[in-house]
Amino acid sequence: MTEDLTVDHLLPAGIALGAGLLGAFLLRLLLRWLAGHADRTRWSGDDVIVAALRTVAPWAAVAGGVAGAAAALPLTRTVQHSVNQVLQVLLIFVATVTAARVVAGLVRTVTTSRSGVAGSATIFVNITRILVLAIGFLVMLQTLGVSIAPMLTALGVGGLAVALALQDTLANLFAGIHILASKTVQPGDYIQLSSGEEGYVEDINWRQTTVRELSNNLVVIPNGQLAKSNMTNFMRPEQRLTVLVQVGVSYDSDLEHVERVTTEVIAEVMTEVGGAVPDHEPAIRFHTFGDSRIGFTVILGVGEFSDQYRIKHEFIKRLHKRYRAVGIRIPSPARTVALQQGAVVLPQQRAGEDSVPLG
Repeated sequence: MTEDLTVDHLLPAGIALGAGLLGAFLLRLLLRWLAGHADRTRWSGDDVIVAALRTVAPWAAVAGGVAGAAAALPLTRTVQHSVNQVLQVLLIFVATVTAARVVAGLVRTVTTSRSGVAGSATIFVNITRILVLAIGFLVMLQTLGVSIAPMLTALGVGGLAVALALQDTLANLFAGIHILASKTVQPGDYIQLSSGEEGYVEDINWRQTTVRELSNNLVVIPNGQLAKSNMTNFMRPEQRLTVLVQVGVSYDSDLEHVERVTTEVIAEVMTEVGGAVPDHEPAIRFHTFGDSRIGFTVILGVGEFSDQYRIKHEFIKRLHKRYRAVGIRIPSPARTVALQQGAVVLPQQRAGEDSVPLG
């Protein structure tokens, strides 16, 4: 110290420190009140910003109070410089962590709103968080007087070696970025790969894509493999889709009557079963004279891919019940067998085929 410590030094220092603590307390109360109002808004970004300010603002007030107290004390230039440097590093650290939270939260909000699902793509969130933390770390080093130019050079040379050693990992990283940027797949989509895996996309991170099957099992697929696979996305360009149900009736049925009854059942299912599309126009198409039946296709509208199983289930049950009630017969497959002496001959037997000997 350059002079003796007296009450004239301690009083302003105590006032400055107390003011910093009081300011931190008042800021906490103010930001808590703002957080309550932010919860009632539709935009979730204000919740992220207010939550981040609740961390950084009180610390800034405390650091300001400590800086004021240090300025009021008779400290040497070296000690004063060290105190200021420590406070700067502390503020930079808190601001960096807060900024990383804010940016990551905003990115998560944007990706969620654009994909229209509850989940979010963590690959963008993690990349932005790492970038913000890296910039804050470099600023702290610069504040401490450490030159970052040689470090950046070393990182550039080392990064080349790391890139060569982590080719598969980097390939998965950029494949994930490409998948999300092209919007071919988003979290919440129902996809089916040519290799047989299918389910809802839970998340796309820096290395892999997690798919939840209808059985609630998780399938982990590397992003590079997903980018190279033939894939069907049942949610794009539209979430609604149509499913086909094959039906057959006997030859003695009145097809006009069959069409009318089936249309009534379709309308009933579309309005009463969850996941169906009420405004779907009933569609029935006769297409085949079969061995024992006239076949036709019923086209049903469903809200999303997984709804088709419940809708098919209810439609088949109700259609079978209605057909039995009105006397429409659904024949079982039948084939006529002609018996001859020493052999069984099928009427549909092609020329050149042998008969089947009896006993």
